[in-house]
Amino acid sequence: MFGLSEDLKALETSERFIRTGLIGAGQMGTDIVSQVSLMPSQHVVIIADIDLDRAVNAYGIAGHNRECVAVAETLDDVNRARMQDKFVAVGDYRLVTDAPQIDAIIESTGHPEVSARAALRTLFQRKHLVTMSVEMDITVGPLLKWYADQHGVIYAIGAGDEPSALYELYDFATALGLTIVAAGKGKNNPLNRDAVPEDLAEEAARRGLTPEMLIEFVDGSKTMIEMACVANATGLVPDVFGLHGPHVNIAEFKDVFALKSQGGLLNQNGVVDYVIGDLAPGVFLVFTTDKPRLREALVLRDMGHGPNYVLLRPFHLCSMEVPLSVAQAVVQGRSTMAPGRRLVAEVVAVAKTDLEPGRELERIGGHTHYSMTDRYEVAAAQRALPVGLAKGAVITHPVKKGEIITYDDVQLPSGSVAIRLRELQDRWMAGEIDEPTLLQTLNEIAAQNT
Repeated sequence: MFGLSEDLKALETSERFIRTGLIGAGQMGTDIVSQVSLMPSQHVVIIADIDLDRAVNAYGIAGHNRECVAVAETLDDVNRARMQDKFVAVGDYRLVTDAPQIDAIIESTGHPEVSARAALRTLFQRKHLVTMSVEMDITVGPLLKWYADQHGVIYAIGAGDEPSALYELYDFATALGLTIVAAGKGKNNPLNRDAVPEDLAEEAARRGLTPEMLIEFVDGSKTMIEMACVANATGLVPDVFGLHGPHVNIAEFKDVFALKSQGGLLNQNGVVDYVIGDLAPGVFLVFTTDKPRLREALVLRDMGHGPNYVLLRPFHLCSMEVPLSVAQAVVQGRSTMAPGRRLVAEVVAVAKTDLEPGRELERIGGHTHYSMTDRYEVAAAQRALPVGLAKGAVITHPVKKGEIITYDDVQLPSGSVAIRLRELQDRWMAGEIDEPTLLQTLNEIAAQNT
C-alpha cells in the first residue's frame, strides 16, 4: 500500500471522494462506518442489513445525524435520497449492488450463501468488491476472482484480518527473494473442538458477538478457514491435515518451524500453520536464505544466526483497516489480496458429535461440525464436504464424531447459489467447462433474482 496516503490526500484536495456501499451492519460493518467517518476521501453512502435498524444505527454510531439518513425500499428511493446527499439504509442487499454511482462495495455478512449472492451480483454490476467473508472466499473465491477479472473490476479480501496481514509479510519476503519456511497466525482463544454455543453464550454477549461466531474461533474453525485463505492466495500448503498448531512462544518459532531434518516439525518448506502461545494476536513468517553475506547481515540486524529467521506483525485492526482495501481498489486499481485460479487448500466439515440421518447441519460454530484444513486434492479424492457448503445439508448416512463429512453423507439444500458456484468452480478447475460458457452461465445466475 505504499503511496496510498498521498493518493487519498490528492483525492481529498480535488474535493472528490470514494462512494462505498456496505452489506452487513453487524459488529464489523458498524466499525467500518465509524472508521470511514474519519476519512474525507471515502464515504459509506448506503448500508444494507436484514435488520434495518442496525443499518440506520450504524450511521448514528459513526456520528451522523439521523436527519441525514434516509430509509429506502426501492432503487428509485435510493436514487432520490442520494440526489439529496443523504446516507441510505436498506433491508435488501440488491439495492446496494444495483445502486448507480457506487465505486466499491464491502461485503461483511460472514455467511457463505449470502456472501456468494452479494459478491456475484456486485461483480455483475461492475463494481469493485472487498469481502470480509473468508468463509465464502475459501469456497468459491477463485471463481469470483476470475469473474471480477472478466468485468474489469477488483476482487479483494479486506485488509485488517489475519490473512491479509499475513499476506503483507508474504509479499515483503517474496519480493526480496527470500525462501519462505512457514507462515501463520497466533490463535487468540484456547482450542476446544467440542465447544458449542451454550458454553460461551455469556462471553459472546459481553463481546457483542453471536455465540456461533465466538465458537467459530474457539473450536478452531476460523483458524482453519483463515489459513486456507492464505494458502489459496499464496500457494503455501497445509503440511498435515488440520495443521500442526504447536504450543510455542515467539522465541521458539525459528526452531519449531523448521524441517524435520533440522529438528523441527515440517515435512517441507512453504507451509501455512498456526500457534498457541504468546503471539496473540498477530501473524508470523519464518524465512531462510542460503546467501552467506545475507546471513551475516541478519546477524548484525539482531535476527539471529539462522538458518531460519522470523518476521512478525503483532497486530491486526480488523474492520478498521478495511477501507484501505476499498481505496486501493478504486484509486490504485489493485487488490489487497485475492486467491489464485485454483484452490490449494480445502476446509472440510468434521462431525462434532455423532450425526444420525435426518440431522440438519448448522452454521459454522454450531453444534454439528467443526472445520479442518487439508490440501485440496486430498479432500477432493475423499469427496469431503467443504465447510462453506455445510449449512442446511441434511445427513443421510450416520457419521461418527471426529469423522470427515462427505458429499455422500448428505443431501445438499436446493436453490443455493454458493453450491451452484462451487459446482461450476470444480468443473472449471477440472477443465470440464470452457471459459466463454462459464462467463455466460455466471452472468445468467447473477442476472436472476440472486
